[in-house]
Amino acid sequence: MAIYDSPRFILAVRVVQGILTIITLGLTAYVADWWSGYWHASAPSQVNFLLFCSIWAIIALIYLIVVPWKFSHTQAHHKFAIFGFEAITMFFWFAGFIALAVFLGDRVCFGNVCSAAKAAAAFGAFEWIAWTITTVLAALHAFGRGASSSRHADSKLNMAEGV
Repeated sequence: MAIYDSPRFILAVRVVQGILTIITLGLTAYVADWWSGYWHASAPSQVNFLLFCSIWAIIALIYLIVVPWKFSHTQAHHKFAIFGFEAITMFFWFAGFIALAVFLGDRVCFGNVCSAAKAAAAFGAFEWIAWTITTVLAALHAFGRGASSSRHADSKLNMAEGV
């Protein structure tokens, strides 16, 4: 059995993605709140974009967990839709953590808020790795073995009840 045929593996990666998303959401929200309170201006766009990435990832995770689990025989469970959500989210995380890392790279930065921003960039990088893994698996499913056999995602990739 290939690793992308294992619902337990996919669910485990989704749990990791969810945990990393919540951590990054908290860190970027803290940085944005501190920035707007201390400087009385909006937070830098790099911080706001990583905050957006976290919110987008929550929406994507809801779709990518609920649709294969409950709506596996509908149009919402199209294998290219799954691949699209995976790829867009992966690119968002890549752009987000790179933008914040570059922003922090040439700044004089110290204190708790600086540490939180650096941690957010690091967790964003780990999040990108996790989304890259699932994007590759979705691409293998959509374009790889048996890609022309069915419009719908493979039932083996579904989240079965009780798993």
